[in-house]
Amino acid sequence: MRETLSDGPLERWGKSTRSAEERHFLEGAHDRLWEFIKACRIFGELIRGFRKLHFLGPCVTVFGSARFREDHPYYQQAQTIGRELAQAGFAVMTGGGPGIMEAANRGAKEAGGVSVGCNIVLPREQRPNPYLDLWLEFNWFFIRKVMLRKYSYAFIAMPGGFGTLDEIIEVATLVQTKKMRNFPIILVGQNFWRPLIDFMKESFLAEGTIEQADIDRLIVTDSPQDAVSRIVAMTAEFGVTLARRPSLLKQLKIRAGQVVGERKNED
Repeated sequence: MRETLSDGPLERWGKSTRSAEERHFLEGAHDRLWEFIKACRIFGELIRGFRKLHFLGPCVTVFGSARFREDHPYYQQAQTIGRELAQAGFAVMTGGGPGIMEAANRGAKEAGGVSVGCNIVLPREQRPNPYLDLWLEFNWFFIRKVMLRKYSYAFIAMPGGFGTLDEIIEVATLVQTKKMRNFPIILVGQNFWRPLIDFMKESFLAEGTIEQADIDRLIVTDSPQDAVSRIVAMTAEFGVTLARRPSLLKQLKIRAGQVVGERKNED
């Protein structure tokens, strides 16, 4: 009997999603014209992201869970990080959702900095948080991750789940394979991240699948101030010039075509 998808929870594991378009895409090879049109739409989503974020300037991306509320210590740490980054002259970019993402955007916004969100279309819609100056929405995770990396000179991972782990490990992989320069990778939360570092040492390093340098480039700290000061010091090595420009946000909105609140559901 052929399995079907209902409106309820999915009961099977495989290449199936709630989106008919995504399900069709994951089925395998299709008509070449369909594949070409799909590739053009994916390319178009990339181009729109490049165009809207072209004038962003030096940026730091903050990863973290969407599930922490504002009374949680991790939320408050992320808010401090956003504020410190903005005061240092960085634009702050997140996935644009709630929790840690909201906290980092909130800190940047309240400090008068530039707060950017790259949201993703999900079955349970992830609404943008209210602290975004610029907001873009993507249909594809891989395109969203390109944007989160392309404009950033450092990456901060707050406590999170599969998504956070995926994002920060991908950054570490790109640095390891020299596809990306050795930009700072900061893990905030000693108690949260230390077991992962220990696992890497006891398994990956012990078996020779990674080198000590791969672990050493992951900086673990509990201090937002320490995280930001390390980023400022390390990014200076790449010739990054930080200067507070009060008119930057206005310029961004004008040049990027007033991207505030823009949705990309036309795809």
